[in-house]
Amino acid sequence: MKIEVSAEQRSLQGKGASRRLRGSGLVPAVIYGGENAAQSIQLDHNDLYHKLALEAFHASILTINVAGKKEPVLLRDVQMHPFKRQVLHVDFQRVDKSKKIHMKVPLHFVNADVSPGVKSSGGIVSHVLTEVDVSCFPGDLPEFITVDLIDMTAGHTLHLSDLILPKKVEISMLVKGEDLPVATIVIPRAVISEEAAAGDSGDDAAEEEKTEES
Repeated sequence: MKIEVSAEQRSLQGKGASRRLRGSGLVPAVIYGGENAAQSIQLDHNDLYHKLALEAFHASILTINVAGKKEPVLLRDVQMHPFKRQVLHVDFQRVDKSKKIHMKVPLHFVNADVSPGVKSSGGIVSHVLTEVDVSCFPGDLPEFITVDLIDMTAGHTLHLSDLILPKKVEISMLVKGEDLPVATIVIPRAVISEEAAAGDSGDDAAEEEKTEES
């Protein structure tokens, strides 16, 4: 998904100026990184607020348009008001297409409902991780990584090394030698109790049959 963010240059600095900007429906922001100096900008609050609701906005190469000049950036930080639905400040980092980047990418879990651990055993999928930090060149950055649970059985744990990654994408934790768990299927106590009760009933019936025969 290609997402473009429109912005304007910001000349006034300081807490007072930022407060006035927010009062007029704008959000102070900064673009940093690369060979150019950090640039202070301002964005429309409503437009930014709705874009922040998009998952891809947090894990994609964005195009920021400042007074007609476009450049690729990553969203690096968002400051929200502690209780209001208001964005206070955002940071964007410039992207060098020739250098690798580190970015947190969301995990999309599929086929959980038809996995043996859920469908046959009545288990529940526990998501240990919902995103992973990846390393790749900007052009290879995926919006998300699909985690297929179709073969998972009860008690089985899926690890980072089990994930199928897009080409030229590495998981940072694996590179460090840390193969963390991603998801597991657990059997709820209620299901275990029902199975145990069913087993006891079956044993009692068998005992009654033996008693009647004797």
